[in-house]
Amino acid sequence: MKDSESRHELWEKCAVFGLYSPGSEAARVAFYGLWALQHRGQEGSGIVTSDGYEMFRHAGAGLASSVYRDQDMQRLKGHIAIGHNRYATSGGTGDIYNQPFLHDEGHFALAHNGNLPDCAKLENFLAGHHIPTESHNDTRLMEAAIAHYVSRGHDLPSAIVKAYPLFTGVFSAVSMDAKRLVAFRDVCGIRPLSIGLLDEGHVVASETCAFDTIGATFLREVRPGEMVVIDDSGLTSHQVVRGNQKIDVFEFVYFARPDSVIMGQRVNNVRQNLGHEMAKESSLDADVVIPVPDSAIPAALGYSRSSGIPFDIGIIKNRYIHRTFIQPTAGLRQRDVKMKLNPILESVAGKRVILVDDSVVRGTTMRQVVQIVRDAGATQVHLMISSPPVLYPDFYGINTPDQKDLIAAHMSLGEMRDYLGADTLNFLSIDGMVRATGLSRDQLSLSCFDGVYPIPIGRRRESVTGVSALGVRAVDTPMAQVTRAESQPSRLPV
Repeated sequence: MKDSESRHELWEKCAVFGLYSPGSEAARVAFYGLWALQHRGQEGSGIVTSDGYEMFRHAGAGLASSVYRDQDMQRLKGHIAIGHNRYATSGGTGDIYNQPFLHDEGHFALAHNGNLPDCAKLENFLAGHHIPTESHNDTRLMEAAIAHYVSRGHDLPSAIVKAYPLFTGVFSAVSMDAKRLVAFRDVCGIRPLSIGLLDEGHVVASETCAFDTIGATFLREVRPGEMVVIDDSGLTSHQVVRGNQKIDVFEFVYFARPDSVIMGQRVNNVRQNLGHEMAKESSLDADVVIPVPDSAIPAALGYSRSSGIPFDIGIIKNRYIHRTFIQPTAGLRQRDVKMKLNPILESVAGKRVILVDDSVVRGTTMRQVVQIVRDAGATQVHLMISSPPVLYPDFYGINTPDQKDLIAAHMSLGEMRDYLGADTLNFLSIDGMVRATGLSRDQLSLSCFDGVYPIPIGRRRESVTGVSALGVRAVDTPMAQVTRAESQPSRLPV
């Protein structure tokens, strides 16, 4: 995404996939890898392949299952491939926005998961070399910088190394030319990127769940600040800059698939741990624990097991509806909730319900979910959130809205509880969330919760209100909880 307001529509959270496997039909393998990563982007998909001499591309709008036909696969020849699933908040639906981008003059392709919130250095470099940047998003700018060095005689890996200092932001990227596959990651490794072994070759993917789908074996993660090159000589590693690991904790809370492994931690186990931590921090008297499907199911299980309150599936999800969080407009999100979730009356009616969800961002969806449970006959609804309040926008490739649209940034706990329609509202503390990951706090990016951005966000910092305007900093306090009996609701912890 670019820094100018005119390019606000290019915010993305996406999936990348890469394969170098001699003798394989790389495009078909890439398709299944992208299918496994569909949850990371649902608005477009693309694949570029090479047979060692010529490169081929196909991309289109929609889910991977609808973008590729058999005749497309037949045209995507070769044993090298990179792929991309795209997500965008609004606008930009034409093929010009679908990745991977194939640079005809540079004879290479590029796909990117992440976001460069500060493109000033990159734009100034390109302007200084008279390279047009109008209508370019951040990935296009990265592509243009790499192409500049390729045009001056550098091979693809060395061109990426030369351009790397210009990339101020977050990127887990895959690139390729006719002969090799390259994967590289930003200095903090904010977005996940892993390497696997497949037959006689290698595969890289945003999440390890893609390896399970295609039959690959996990090898290791691409390290922060590292570039790996895969060709007929095998895999070579180049530490471009010294890494400082800061994986986005939201990958554990919501975004990653539960069967993926990130930094040695199974996401499903972390989410169950979130539930255990919630039970330690909050004791409630209720009849049943109900998750908001699907990402909150493990946390609800963990809470149930630790609290002794029975778990039940009280809401059924229509799996043919996309994730509401990544829909472009509030109107679409509200429409989807009604189509997406349906209560099981026998599990809810006449009961005191602990309703578990992973996060509250805008609050509009959660408000509707609480009402669905009440309409199904629940006598009480106690809302349990397996993460802290989201107080700050994300600038690293996730569609959190402007800070003014974050419900926790402008409402007290009591005001939020009343708006959402719950009897009590409970948030996990930052300390509890960190403990659940099994990682140390300094290995995590908590920017949405604590406002600390480990990679510079440039002029976008001007749009973020500091902690002094939000109240006393209290990130290490126990779970924030408020009930309807409180007449003076406390301010949110930051």
